[in-house]
Amino acid sequence: MPDIPVLGNSVGFDPVLLSALVEGVASGLSMCGVKARCVGISRIPLREAGDVTGLIGVHGAASGFVAVNMAERVALKTVGALLQDQFDALCPQVIDGVGELTNIITGGIKKGLAGSPWAFSHVTVPSVIVGRQYEITYIRGLEYLCVLFEHEMSETILLQDRIMTASVSLIRT
Repeated sequence: MPDIPVLGNSVGFDPVLLSALVEGVASGLSMCGVKARCVGISRIPLREAGDVTGLIGVHGAASGFVAVNMAERVALKTVGALLQDQFDALCPQVIDGVGELTNIITGGIKKGLAGSPWAFSHVTVPSVIVGRQYEITYIRGLEYLCVLFEHEMSETILLQDRIMTASVSLIRT
């Protein structure tokens, strides 16, 4: 795995979780024919910077949830590639597509965590939050890990329009 910049105090992060997150996102995005490079990790919850967030609850040896947050342009480009269509604005198809992409990424994470203490066997139906004015809080005792990705969109100038995060917050049951 390449060197990844650490954001905040990420000492002691679980390499199994990191590998599952990075590989789950890479695998999910490859199904859409798009790429994003991993640019950072954090054990400290970050304020969700993107416009759209997919959430899926997970249950098994560990329980919690997976969140995939992305800028609107990332959502439009990625879901467009997944559906082989072009979208200029958020619409019901794109929002449903973000839920499906979150489901695909969660499946990749589930595969990467199989056989580990963080394994989960069941997932909920995805929910999608649209907008930026919210904050997710976490209970004490959860293992939290967030990986920051930069979507490879050469036509997009601003970094904030190319950002996507995937995070897990799990507790062993």
